[in-house]
Amino acid sequence: MHPSLRRASRTPEPCAALGAMTATDLPQPGGRPGAPAEPTPKEGPPGVTVTPIDLFASPLHLRQGGGIHAENHPADCDQDGWQLTALHAKTDADVHADHWEIHPQAEEIISCLIGKIRLYLRPERPGQQEEEIRLTAGTAAIVPRGRWHRIELDIPSNIMAVTLPRGSRLERRTTP
Repeated sequence: MHPSLRRASRTPEPCAALGAMTATDLPQPGGRPGAPAEPTPKEGPPGVTVTPIDLFASPLHLRQGGGIHAENHPADCDQDGWQLTALHAKTDADVHADHWEIHPQAEEIISCLIGKIRLYLRPERPGQQEEEIRLTAGTAAIVPRGRWHRIELDIPSNIMAVTLPRGSRLERRTTP
């Protein structure tokens, strides 16, 4: 799915490729499959316009100073602040199931909004088994800071994740 990820590499890759993970052909809440949300500006406080944001198309960056900014391009792993990402996932390729991911700066919340997924934590010591956490619609798990993890789908799912992206990396999974 991500051309920047080499097939047999164990070298950690930057997370810039993560922002490209969406499968927009699943039905989106309140719309037809693949249709972006129609922005309807609403008037807020004087001088402020409030516009709906399609969370499946634009990750949100929750900045340290309290601001929130929607991005329409791949994630910047060196950006300050938290990132909220939502995605439609039809296949394991949409969640880079063949790669481990790590976030060294913070824990990560992974939530299954619709569907059924499996979250795997990589063993911390040789000889240990992967830890499997099953998530169904409306459930979440907190991945500890600095813990390698990956996701596999049981069925097409909508997923939301929140973490500090600074220093995040991907590493090709070498075992089945």
